[in-house]
Amino acid sequence: MIVVTGGAGFIGSALIWQLNQRGITDILVVDNLASTEKWRNLAARQYVDYMHRDTFLDWLPRHGNEVTTIFHLGACSATTERDVDFLMRNNYDYTKAVWKWGVTHVGRVIYASSAATYGGGEAGYDDDTGQIDCLRPLNAYGYSKQRFDQWALMQVALGEVPAQWVGLKFFNVYGPNEYHKGGMASVVYHAFGQARDDGEIRLFKSYREGIGDGQQRRDFVYVKDAVAVMSWLLDQPQVSGLFNLGTGQARTFRELAEATVAALPTPVPIRYIDMPETLRDRYQYFTEAPMARLRAAGYDAPFASLEEGVTDYVQTHLSADDPYI
Repeated sequence: MIVVTGGAGFIGSALIWQLNQRGITDILVVDNLASTEKWRNLAARQYVDYMHRDTFLDWLPRHGNEVTTIFHLGACSATTERDVDFLMRNNYDYTKAVWKWGVTHVGRVIYASSAATYGGGEAGYDDDTGQIDCLRPLNAYGYSKQRFDQWALMQVALGEVPAQWVGLKFFNVYGPNEYHKGGMASVVYHAFGQARDDGEIRLFKSYREGIGDGQQRRDFVYVKDAVAVMSWLLDQPQVSGLFNLGTGQARTFRELAEATVAALPTPVPIRYIDMPETLRDRYQYFTEAPMARLRAAGYDAPFASLEEGVTDYVQTHLSADDPYI
């Protein structure tokens, strides 16, 4: 059995879609549906059972031999979350328990880290683990992910490792099934909604000297490419380590907005608005994922360009009556 924690979430449900594409349905979904619309992400998916996240860690020691692989994608991913104890329980302690299952049961653990660990990029974006202690996240979410990466590498040094362990530093993922994320959904999703409802797309102004409005750059990666990497890892049990997961090419928010406009049936203008003051000192103006380590590990599939990914997202999903995969 394959377990996908956060399986009703954005990347988790897209991963289940990818596994279903391969004919894999022996999947346990672990999540917290609560009063959200996340259940819609699972409506068309095939899996054997659903379990609440609070039950899973009690279930796992008793049924751990039934599980071969855990894709641990469940976490609080809100970069604006201020309750650090909550983040550490959800993103640090919980992941440690999953890791320890992998050690005890010789299982495979593939978990979500984040590009938020890189902070403002002063120490670069290289996934060379020898540089990890130099990173300074800008928010508590990034800190919780950074702290687990550091703990995992300490376990590696001690030889206390699952049969396969992979931490994926996701960069700016966008695509179908993110609709429940509200303000944390991608700029593409919000740009489409603004164009449809308001007849314009709004981007934040720049507050850094030398960087013009709309020229902030991020590494935007399409969710279908992200889950293709995870599917590949399932076939590569010999690959372990901490890896960036982006495209390797930073693009501007202006280019993203222009790609969205180009995918629409009717063009709309792009306007710049003030950034909330609470974000200004914690805002990343540049991210780009060096992909050499993942390529050296053997992953050779191409990533969709920003234009290709945005066009597919807007025309195949956001514009459809049923936008889910």
